Amino acid sequence: MEKFFKLKENGTKVSTEITAGLTTFFAMSYIIFVNPAILSLTGMPTQAVFLSTIIAAAIGTLVMGLFANVPYAQAPGMGLNAFFTYTVVFALGFSWQEALAMVFICGIVNILITVTKVRKLIIHSIPESLQHAISAGIGVFVAYIGIKNAGFLQFTSEPGNIQSINNAPFDAAASSYPDGISNIVTGGGIVPALVNFTSPGSLLALIGLIITVILLVKNVKGAILIGIILTTVIGIPMGVVDLSVVSNPANSLGNAFSELGTTFGAAFGNEGMISLFTDVARLPLVIMTVFAFSLSDIFDTIGTFIGTGRKTGIFSAEDELALDNSAGFKTKMDKALFADAIATSAGAIFGTSNTTTYVESAAGIGAGGRTGLTSVVVAVLFLLTSLFSPLVALVPTQATSASLILVGVMMMSSFLEINWENLEEAIPAFFASIFMGFSYSISYGIAAGFIFYVIVKVAKGKTKDIHPVLWISTGLFVLNFIIMAFI
Repeated sequence: MEKFFKLKENGTKVSTEITAGLTTFFAMSYIIFVNPAILSLTGMPTQAVFLSTIIAAAIGTLVMGLFANVPYAQAPGMGLNAFFTYTVVFALGFSWQEALAMVFICGIVNILITVTKVRKLIIHSIPESLQHAISAGIGVFVAYIGIKNAGFLQFTSEPGNIQSINNAPFDAAASSYPDGISNIVTGGGIVPALVNFTSPGSLLALIGLIITVILLVKNVKGAILIGIILTTVIGIPMGVVDLSVVSNPANSLGNAFSELGTTFGAAFGNEGMISLFTDVARLPLVIMTVFAFSLSDIFDTIGTFIGTGRKTGIFSAEDELALDNSAGFKTKMDKALFADAIATSAGAIFGTSNTTTYVESAAGIGAGGRTGLTSVVVAVLFLLTSLFSPLVALVPTQATSASLILVGVMMMSSFLEINWENLEEAIPAFFASIFMGFSYSISYGIAAGFIFYVIVKVAKGKTKDIHPVLWISTGLFVLNFIIMAFI
């Protein structure tokens, strides 16, 4: 073990690495509850997503530990799972199988980017301020989803603002809908407001949020996971949590493996990859969606590596230089990026959204983790959690909403890196971040940020500042919007 992980060379020991692994696991294990809650909204079986989340996390983290020998853990990413559900499936109309196919393609693209110097082009094409804005914007988006899921908001719309009901033009004279109402689209007249907290669900979410905030500010290890568990327990006497679901055979581990058959390989079936490329008119939209998946994944991972690896010495100056100049697997950074890309495609095969490197790995690094042994410990712990699949059905949406809100809050720290007093920087950053939440779409936020960056630079006569890759990306985004206007 000493020889394989080079513990002494990295100034650590087995006991320290195990402690670090436990710390990282408890800091990020909330994902085993949150990911099924989000992805199951698309129609994916909850227990299948639970297992695919664990498998993807275990595979990605093991590759990270055994191949790259760095203390980083992976799991389906927050923000990326929301993008998968709320943007790709709900807003853009793709099936969850098609969305999995795009995640798989994203993984392949990221692998190619990692083993070549294309990565350098992409990194340097996007201004640093926009990179920070995208990262913080995902935080805004995730936090807003958490607030909605908590039931803290209610929306009012006057009849004149209703555009369609059940995808048909709104008829004010219609008094009934025999098949019920599946969806309502309203215009800009919709007004959000805070609920009065009389319902048990919203009250439970508020209690859970307060508990989790207290645990976080007191630096309790595993605060988010503990918050989810305590909120679920409190929800039992409040009538929000139904204990009978535990004994339901549909929530057993055996059934979870049975359901996994529904999502495993679904990305490649008739409803997945094949369906994705049968409609030529959708190809620009498919390309843009894969681009948005890849962009978010790349900068999320690189930000985590640079932000935590530089201070601790996990990545040397040579590693960071390799981020720009190298191709292949010459350094730990190359290997770590490759492990991250592999995990995304592996996760898509089993049935989950993009698997990425977790910033919560910083918790384990802070506890002394310096080698891949930390990652191996995390992977083993993830596999052990598969034994608790019946408990996943107990966790209500209100119990996971606090984790979404607070993970979003922590992601917003990237706003500090943006010069808001400089309009050349502030305007594109606003559209890439705040507009991301307003439009309820990560890809639309990125698109708006790119478009306004180009507009600002052209208006200032600084077209030389615009990288060719950014010109092409912006052009594709504009083309996508034009095509969507006519379909």
